[in-house]
Amino acid sequence: MMPMAAFSARGESRAPWDRVLVTGGAGFLGSHLCTRLLAAGAEVDCLDNLSTGRAEKVAHLSGRPGFRFLERDVSEPGCAEALPGPYDLVLHLAGPASPAARPERPVDVLDAGSVGTRTALAVAGRDGARFLLASSPPVCPDGGDVPDDADPVRPHSACAEAVRFAEALVAAHAGAHGANAGIVRLFTGYGPGMRTDGAGTPAAAIAQALAGRPVTVPGDGSRTHPLCYVDDMVDGVLLIAAGRSVRPVDIGGDEEPTAAEIARLVIELTGSGSPLAFVEDTGAGYVQPRPVTGFAREIFGWLPSVTWQDGLERTVAALHGRPDPVPTATGETAEERAGEWWA
Repeated sequence: MMPMAAFSARGESRAPWDRVLVTGGAGFLGSHLCTRLLAAGAEVDCLDNLSTGRAEKVAHLSGRPGFRFLERDVSEPGCAEALPGPYDLVLHLAGPASPAARPERPVDVLDAGSVGTRTALAVAGRDGARFLLASSPPVCPDGGDVPDDADPVRPHSACAEAVRFAEALVAAHAGAHGANAGIVRLFTGYGPGMRTDGAGTPAAAIAQALAGRPVTVPGDGSRTHPLCYVDDMVDGVLLIAAGRSVRPVDIGGDEEPTAAEIARLVIELTGSGSPLAFVEDTGAGYVQPRPVTGFAREIFGWLPSVTWQDGLERTVAALHGRPDPVPTATGETAEERAGEWWA
């Protein structure tokens, strides 16, 4: 077991870092992290090229002492030199979130996973900082436990290959160079201000219900989703960042409501008259792996505290009438959107 840093992610103690770089910081999880870190006393450089993030997501932090927003692409030449630091922690959240993320821009996806990750690692290595890669779980064939990533030219392969390479690069740096680098694999996160113009769960259901459209449910609605409320996800990321783990650590919900249960609760919470519409399950044949959170619990003391019902209630309350709201300053009820690989 590696020693735990004396740090409570919920802001009960000061952050163990003086200065932090958050790549992809103008997205859903990134803006939550920037907010929480500032509240814990750290200075934060938020780097984002705004390809999927939005400047307004961190607008509430503008002008606060210790916060700086940098509109740059971490994959572009010269980016490292534009980040003088020195940093104590580099959180790398800039990259693809899922196999469906930015399918029309596969080169950008691959650059983010390769060049972008190498740049972020170089900055951390230069400053002797802890490095943490925010990654995503593989998608496996139904009934199997081997990721379906053997064919590099299959549809949406760019994301799978980018994620796999980024993780291999981090592991190589930790092994060959002794870098203090780790990986956190983030499963389905949601919360107030999440993006509602995508197809993910529960974002799509909320958007449909708020618009009064039929709330679509794939297949017979029995597919389950291990939802993780954003505040719990932020806790997990920061606790892992405060440790020295090299091996990938899963952070995700321990409850697994079905798609039908999620849709029905969303309709109830929004007060919508939307009917349920069962549609073809385009993801049939594949299964999203469940998070294995034992390591996060036993070593880092991480425990999700928000039930999926309470989380959805908070999310809908924040989004009702405000499809794209701005976060609060505390981070506890921040209203941010779900971006791509948390960017």
